[in-house]
Amino acid sequence: MADDGSTGAARRATMRDVAVRAAVSKSLVSLAFSSPESVSQERLRRILDAADALGFRPNRVARSLNGARDDFVGILVADSRNPVFAEVVDAARLSLSAGGRLGLMTSAVLPGAGARLDLEAVAMLGDLQPSGLIVVGSVPSMDRVVEAMGSARIVIASARPERLAGAATVRGDDEVGVRLVVDHLAALGHRRIGHVGGAGGRVASGRADAFVAAMRERGLDPELVAESDFSEAAGFRAAHALLDLDGPPTAITAVNDLAAIGVTAALRQRGLTDSVAVTGYDNTYLAALGAVELTSVDPDNATIGHRAAELLLSEENPGEVLVAPTLRIRASSVPVRG
Repeated sequence: MADDGSTGAARRATMRDVAVRAAVSKSLVSLAFSSPESVSQERLRRILDAADALGFRPNRVARSLNGARDDFVGILVADSRNPVFAEVVDAARLSLSAGGRLGLMTSAVLPGAGARLDLEAVAMLGDLQPSGLIVVGSVPSMDRVVEAMGSARIVIASARPERLAGAATVRGDDEVGVRLVVDHLAALGHRRIGHVGGAGGRVASGRADAFVAAMRERGLDPELVAESDFSEAAGFRAAHALLDLDGPPTAITAVNDLAAIGVTAALRQRGLTDSVAVTGYDNTYLAALGAVELTSVDPDNATIGHRAAELLLSEENPGEVLVAPTLRIRASSVPVRG
């Protein structure tokens, strides 16, 4: 096996090659990349110039397996297809890079029916010995994740996990976000406001609870709730259930944007798109599409990602950090008729 690189079609420059070109020892080259502050400026310049000329870069996997892991952070994502999580990951990676860390992402859940932890992927990530781990979204079997990561510090982003000892959490303030929606719809004259959600995990149930609380604060009926998870199909079914009531709602809030699109499809089927208001949550790219124009709560995913990375880099642990959301108003939240 090569000392610090793998061979391919063309020979890859090694640490020894850099040492020869810079006229230093191989151990000093290794120290220059792991602890550059420990090397004199003159020798460090020679080593970096030699590495640049040879196209050399250190093998991060080998360094991690040897215990030199301070520059490597794992990112475990509940659903790599979810645009909300993609925004959080992008922001976190930018902050990690600015802090001199590499963020390596993998999906936590196997594709297909049911949310099952990908034990092999988690075990492989743990074997690489990251200095820390950012978990984005609600990951099943978190106890197995904690076990695989050993002593690595963990920060949770965009989820409402059961409390983990030593793990900080950064998420949007859903109670504030749902209140923004209810206040907005009430200002448009709506009194019979429904909600589709509550199923699919702690985020969904938390938003449903926030809806009930916000409605009660305004003295409005909080009972117009139909069960839905985060899918378009579930939102479609739940909307029909609300619209079949003797006193159907004049506005429907949804647990997320995708469920809200299902609600919109149900309204379109009944010819009610101009008379029933719809709102979503997460302000994904779907909400801004011209054919959708969905009013949606923006949880500020960029701030969530940046803050999660900052906490990991600083080793600060404030417990739970709530990021203030905003409401993006679009054409879907029509005023009440009559």
